[in-house]
Amino acid sequence: MKALIIYDSKTGNTEKMAFMIAEGVREADGVECVVKRVEDATLEDLIQAHGIIVGSPTYYGCMSGKLKEFFDKSVKIHGKLDGKIGAAFTSSGGTASGAETTVISILKAMLIHGMIIQGDPSGKHYGMAAVEAPGEKDEKLCRRFGRRTAELMKRIHQ
Repeated sequence: MKALIIYDSKTGNTEKMAFMIAEGVREADGVECVVKRVEDATLEDLIQAHGIIVGSPTYYGCMSGKLKEFFDKSVKIHGKLDGKIGAAFTSSGGTASGAETTVISILKAMLIHGMIIQGDPSGKHYGMAAVEAPGEKDEKLCRRFGRRTAELMKRIHQ
């Protein structure tokens, strides 16, 4: 079982979150986790993964241009991500600065690919979001987010 985390990061905050989430994914027995910057990721990486977690800094309430360009290229593999697990995360500069809409911009692309998205009734309903540099509380939430995503992968794909 393979999880793929793809992220873009300008200040390093989203990158920190990516590796915190990866720790949570790896807590699920039998799930391998690969973490890649968006410029190092390929469409084949998407096809090979059972679950894909994408992270972006918040840019005007949307995913970064690099991630948008990557999703635009994924039209070449349209239909091949159907049934895979998807999740999204972001870091933002402050509260009420577009974090939820950034996560939703990523989830919309995943839904168009037919991916399965899990919400969280306990909070962070759409995906993981942190303000500026992720702290100790964010680390716990990131790990939980990663573990929940991996557990859903196992339930769906085993």
